[in-house]
Parts: sequence; structure tokens; C-alpha cells
Amino acid sequence: MKKKILNSKNYTPECKNCVIGRISPDGKNVFCTKKGIKELDGSCRSYKYDPLKRVPRKAPVFESADPKDFEL
Repeated sequence: MKKKILNSKNYTPECKNCVIGRISPDGKNVFCTKKGIKELDGSCRSYKYDPLKRVPRKAPVFESADPKDFEL
């Protein structure tokens, strides 16, 4: 199952998740060794996905449970 999650192609190619690029200190651009300064959501032919750079989505907030919901 782990292999399926890490290797799924359901992500969009963005420079902020690329192995080659480094995010600038101000967080608005990416410094790419191949293409120079790029935008965070840009991509190019040299794009290689780095799963460690991806920021996961926030967990959904659930409503508090009422004890009456658990009674039979």
C-alpha cells in the first residue's frame, strides 16, 4: 500500500515540489539550477517529484460528538 501512495501520479507538477529547485527565503519564487528563477506553481521538462517537499493537506475538523449518538 505504501508503494502505491508514494508513486501515485495524482499530484500536479509544481516547482515547489521539485528535487532540482530550492524555495527562496521570501517564499515567493524557486531557484532552479536548470532554468533559473521560477514561480512556485511553474514546471518544466526537468521536473522530478520530491515527496519530502510536499506539504500535506490539513486534516478535516469534525464536529464534537454527542453522547446520545452512541446510545443503542
